[in-house]
Amino acid sequence: MSEKHKVTQSEIDGVQYRRAKLWQIILYACNGLVGMSVYSLIGLASYSASIGYGIATVIVGYILTGTRIFDAITDPMVAFLYDRINTRFGKLRIMLAGGFIIEAIALLAMFDFASSKGFGTIVFILLYCLYVIGYTITNMTAQTIPALLSNDPKQRPIIGVWATAFNYLVPITLTIVLNVVLLPMFGGNYNQAFLSTACRVCVLIGLLGIILVCIGVSEIDKPENFTGTAEKKEPLKIRDMVDVLKGNRPLQCYIISAASDKIAQQTASQSIVVTLMFGIVIGNMGLSTILNAIGMFPSIIFAILGAKYAGKYGSQKTIVVWTWISTVIAAVTIVFFAFIDPSGIAVMLSPAMILYVILTFALNGAKMCITTANTSFMADIIDYELDRSGRYVPAVVTGVYSLIDKIVSAFGATIAAGAVALVGYTTTMPQPGDPCTSAVFWVAMALNFGMPILGWICTLIAMKFCHLGKNEMVEVQKRIQEKKAALQNTQQ
Repeated sequence: MSEKHKVTQSEIDGVQYRRAKLWQIILYACNGLVGMSVYSLIGLASYSASIGYGIATVIVGYILTGTRIFDAITDPMVAFLYDRINTRFGKLRIMLAGGFIIEAIALLAMFDFASSKGFGTIVFILLYCLYVIGYTITNMTAQTIPALLSNDPKQRPIIGVWATAFNYLVPITLTIVLNVVLLPMFGGNYNQAFLSTACRVCVLIGLLGIILVCIGVSEIDKPENFTGTAEKKEPLKIRDMVDVLKGNRPLQCYIISAASDKIAQQTASQSIVVTLMFGIVIGNMGLSTILNAIGMFPSIIFAILGAKYAGKYGSQKTIVVWTWISTVIAAVTIVFFAFIDPSGIAVMLSPAMILYVILTFALNGAKMCITTANTSFMADIIDYELDRSGRYVPAVVTGVYSLIDKIVSAFGATIAAGAVALVGYTTTMPQPGDPCTSAVFWVAMALNFGMPILGWICTLIAMKFCHLGKNEMVEVQKRIQEKKAALQNTQQ
């Protein structure tokens, strides 16, 4: 084959795919600056509630669970908002910027302006609910963007690579900044001064991210890109959301897969669990954080390899393959911790540290591949719904998923709080340097590795019933293209 004519994916599949420019993909991925900076900050919510508002540890768990259920309830409301907003300034940029402003105000008040000022539980709950509203608007809008950027099966995983890279780099970097740089500046313990500074840093990073994302979506944020294949467009109704859930089998499977993974992730990401694992079991909060961060760059390489695999074999198969790999590595990691002295990991260049780094590389890399494939798979599900129903309702698809996902994963904070309470932390929070008892060790193992393994088992079972592989997606895109062409001819 000559260099003048290389076979394109469009020629192979017989579909005229739309592709995004590289700068658009990169700027969209900057949404990681928004979501992950807030994610890193909200992980400190337990400490803010305890230190700034005098709320007991166990009660904090119930509050965070309740507010996350409220978060789930707001998702359908955002879907209706998304369906109706259509201004000359666009749909995406209005919702992204508006949502961020709301959550930024709420976070600054929760962690800084109103914290340690004599306010109690009610104020904390109200501020957390306000944050939830803003976060939901921004996050759900961002989830609809990949499907708009590209429908090329070779390029969609690349979008996932950039998004996953930012989603991985930002929290790792912020963890180092918060725990290695800022925390020692405030005495090595979580206190009000530390929480206020952490909040301002995270909000500024989020502001930068939202500006870049809005620039990145400017070319696709146009009314013609939000139309379906049906001749008549009707306002969104509640029964449309029910129809999506009942009729979209790939979405049902994805919900089971992602929600089971999310509850494990939510639990392990709680600051009290991170402190339990790194500050107590390993025994060196700062050094352990740095060791975890070492896996950052190899993980991005894994993501690139995972994207190439997804481009060749499809997103669904990629999820299944790397879920198996993640399960095996996590099980090996538990055995590794059981047979060594975990405090040896904190000794530079010790055999324990080297083996821990290798396992961290492998596990983070495998999880990175899953996350990358999940991004493109959600875009596939959105297009599947367009083919199935004739309506372009990306916010409904993401909203239905988020509604159930958040209700399930809402219990992550409760599980974390309940677990640490079982090992004695009923009125205080775990602090770096606390004694590592056998109970603390096994609770840390269960929360960090046991729960993810259970989530991955659910994923493998769910994907057995999902039939949206690479070949089926080609047929979906062909049907969408034919229906849009027919609609255009009818309107002319």
